[in-house]
Amino acid sequence: MGALSHVKVLDLSRVLAGPFAAQILGDLGADVIKIEKPVEGDETRRYGPPFLSTEDGRGDAAYFLSANRNKRSVTIDFAHPEGAALIRRLARRSHVVIENFKTGALARYGLDYASLSAENPALVYCSLTGFGQDGPYKNKSGYDYLIQGMAGLMSITGQADGTPGDEPMRVGVAVSDLFTGLYSTIAIQAALIHQGRTGEGQWIDMALFDCQTAALANQAMNYLVSGEPPGRQGNSHPNIVPYQVFATADGHMILAIPNDGQFRRFCTAAGLAGLANDPRFVDNPRRVEHRKALIDCLQPVLAGRTTAQWISLLEAANVPCGPINRLDQLFADPQSLARGHRITMSHSAAGPISLVASPLRLAKSPPSYRRAPPLLGEHTIEVLQGELSLDADQIHALRRQGII
Repeated sequence: MGALSHVKVLDLSRVLAGPFAAQILGDLGADVIKIEKPVEGDETRRYGPPFLSTEDGRGDAAYFLSANRNKRSVTIDFAHPEGAALIRRLARRSHVVIENFKTGALARYGLDYASLSAENPALVYCSLTGFGQDGPYKNKSGYDYLIQGMAGLMSITGQADGTPGDEPMRVGVAVSDLFTGLYSTIAIQAALIHQGRTGEGQWIDMALFDCQTAALANQAMNYLVSGEPPGRQGNSHPNIVPYQVFATADGHMILAIPNDGQFRRFCTAAGLAGLANDPRFVDNPRRVEHRKALIDCLQPVLAGRTTAQWISLLEAANVPCGPINRLDQLFADPQSLARGHRITMSHSAAGPISLVASPLRLAKSPPSYRRAPPLLGEHTIEVLQGELSLDADQIHALRRQGII
């Protein structure tokens, strides 16, 4: 039994942030019902290639598979009054609703927080938008790429001005969406605790803009303390030196030395003992101040051995370092294998498929993998019969009208 096996979640969201949050809740045991538009479904089903191969040909995109396991897919068109009524009935039986429509868009269908909480006062209703429910940007669309730019992340990501390729750079994964999904999961679980103590539900207002700003962490504080906006500096760290990528004889490696003791051990292992006593480099603040001089000393030395040779040498000296793995190397890595990063689930159309495991490791109530990412509308009849007690004639009538 998962920690949230008593929780019913109605997932009206699509793309990534909302579905990612709902998947985490599903991994923890929640019964997640994903509402999708008939025929079209979640647009990420078409965010490819690559696509899943099925007996009938092309299946869903890998993108969709990344955020939609442990859910039941139900197709309902709530633009029809009868469809909206079905969703309201499901919401009455739910503990949580997750949605990521534009601000105010669901009110016209009676699916906003005010409408649903009037019938279910204990409902936890989580709205995810680009910029939140208020402020001058509340009606703007907020896609991850835009948020990475507007919330400062791209201003500190990429090569430094005056170096090759010196333009603002997005992160290679939609991290603004993922941060928002993670923060939303935390907020939902906090609201569920409040719900359990008081019987009260509440509206949660989550914005990608807010979450990405919060996730700037030390870089935001660097600005707030100094008054100087940090800039792009490639693979080096603004506050720690040496903490960056270095070229080796056969590729690249990461050297990550956050304290003075590790720096001294590195210098000894690398045959650079004199650097540890150089007044410019004796502690981290001075290494940051004299960053260029130190890196100029290290680069030719690190280029003299292969990545594997350096890792073997430095790990023996307890100096943090590592390779830069491609994804095939990641999933073949002994630590990845030991931690079970790749799981296999049985997909209704494709048979066994590989997915990325949940990173949550709970000793008493661990995540479970009960349902592979669903086909579009795979569970419509099951849910309408089991949750709403509709009979075959009622379901046939809804299908005939294009409502399901």
